[in-house]
Amino acid sequence: MEAIDITHKKIAAAELTDNIIRMIGDEWMLITAGSPSNFNTMTASWGTMGVLWNKPVAICFVRPTRHTFKFTEESDFFTLSFFAEEHKSILRFCGAKSGRDANKIEATGLKPLRTENKSVGFEQSRLCIECRKVYFDDLKPENFLKPSTDKDFYPKKDYHRMYIGEITRVYLKS
Repeated sequence: MEAIDITHKKIAAAELTDNIIRMIGDEWMLITAGSPSNFNTMTASWGTMGVLWNKPVAICFVRPTRHTFKFTEESDFFTLSFFAEEHKSILRFCGAKSGRDANKIEATGLKPLRTENKSVGFEQSRLCIECRKVYFDDLKPENFLKPSTDKDFYPKKDYHRMYIGEITRVYLKS
């Protein structure tokens, strides 16, 4: 299913009033990358937002083993979409199933929306943050200051890639 143009209201990143820690850690988000005709999305509960290089930024983490990794690598933009509690089942499904094995859009009823920069958000999202990639790096086990981090979070040695994205648009459902 190809995305249609986004209808959410645009606001400035500085107008966000949500508690980012609660949003990412408790509500979760969908990281989406690719084009409106070929994209993938995955659930994430790790990330952050703030200011870097005098720009509003969002930082997300994707393991190289995830199907979304390929799309994030090949795209200039990614989106972070947040949903009301009533859509938690969508986030659970998108976190449990790979886009290699399941059509997440058909299975969940997600309705893709095309942003002005040709990224993908979703009609059901209450908030969609579009980011232009400006930096990436891989987490390195030799840099963990707490040795148990490697053992506890990376038993398969599939270290996340960190993407820093300049927030280019914020879309809020009216």
